Amino acid sequence: MSIYDSIGGAAAVAAAVDDFYARLLDDPNLAPFFADTDLARLKSHQRSFIAAAIGGSEIYKGRDMATAHAALNISDEDFDAVVGHLVETLRGLGVPDDTIGEIGAKLAPLRADIVTVEKQKAG
Repeated sequence: MSIYDSIGGAAAVAAAVDDFYARLLDDPNLAPFFADTDLARLKSHQRSFIAAAIGGSEIYKGRDMATAHAALNISDEDFDAVVGHLVETLRGLGVPDDTIGEIGAKLAPLRADIVTVEKQKAG
């Protein structure tokens, strides 16, 4: 059984994406990344992307990750914060930790395409 099926398919992915973006928009460090974004469109792409990444039948037709994130100046700290929100979203939906780990393993290689800047250190 795929991860997609084990977490509940399309309904679970949709619930996860909605909760995930609510968390991102509530995070004062991450919300500015979404200020001029068509959230309905972004959520649609995210549902397709996640579903495809974890074994669903959906086909992701959006831009590649490097192109989609190139102009956003995302740091490792930003990436880690997003991952933290994803983990909390999945836990909140009752996804087992081992499944969260499997999802993380599928998404972790995207760091190289998404992170484009080093965060400036104070001091």
